[in-house]
Amino acid sequence: MSSFLDIHTTSKNDLRAIIDTARRMKDARNGAPKGTPDAEQPLKNRMVALIFEKPSTRTRVSFDLGVRQMGGQTMVLSGAEMQLGHGETIADTARVLSRYVDMIMIRTFEEATLQEMAEYADVPVINGLTNRTHPCQIMADVMTFEEHRGPIAGRKVVWSGDGNNVCASLIHAAGQFGFDFTFTGPKPLDPEREWMDFARAQGVQAVIERDPSKAVQGADLVVTDTWVSMHDPQSARERRHNQLRGYQVNTDLMRHAKPDALFMHCLPAHRDDEVTSEVMDGPQSVVWDEAENRLHAQKAVMRWCLNA
Repeated sequence: MSSFLDIHTTSKNDLRAIIDTARRMKDARNGAPKGTPDAEQPLKNRMVALIFEKPSTRTRVSFDLGVRQMGGQTMVLSGAEMQLGHGETIADTARVLSRYVDMIMIRTFEEATLQEMAEYADVPVINGLTNRTHPCQIMADVMTFEEHRGPIAGRKVVWSGDGNNVCASLIHAAGQFGFDFTFTGPKPLDPEREWMDFARAQGVQAVIERDPSKAVQGADLVVTDTWVSMHDPQSARERRHNQLRGYQVNTDLMRHAKPDALFMHCLPAHRDDEVTSEVMDGPQSVVWDEAENRLHAQKAVMRWCLNA
């Protein structure tokens, strides 16, 4: 059994196997009612703890439903209920949970919390999001691109906006899946150099271009995310809007990309801030397929973790 902590710490062969499993499982469910159990029940009699220090819509619903479709059961726990790391250490919490459940998914703030949970748990741990990375989202994004355009290897992917946790995992994926990556955004919000260096070390281009119109030239995929976090104070929100206004994904920007370029956003979107409704609801947008594929990609991740 293995933990799924980040894309750059999972082998390329395993990442490809997860994507292939996700597509097969999705195809097998084609036309079935949403609540229908999978014909295969790889998580039968398994219990999965879903821990949410950060609130969530897609992560909670997709993991909960995915476990149920595969025959397992979930225990959903909030950070407030657990007081994670307050009183009892994260290490001790990991040891206790390992006696009760077969797998742990955690959506948390600090990367150190995830790492300590994985170090001391005797069961697989899945990164449902940290402030630094969001690997499950990007697995769904790779799956979605390949559904629409074939292999992502050798393609050009452009991120416009804030070099945040989702951006970080996309850069990891560039290195692991073999596509070129361009970041366009203001210098104070650049992605971590460590991640750009990782992608380059895998033999792909990872560059920064301040001019968004130049950045998206030849792009096969344009990706963005919200400019502000739900936890940001009002002063930070105003500053982010001022910094990022020139990096909005709109119809004019998409005209500079390839004619068949796709648009993605991990959601929730602040319409007409980081992306216009015209683009988000337009023919190049695949955001709803992307959201659905969180379910299928995460089911495949869970199966990989349990070798099921």
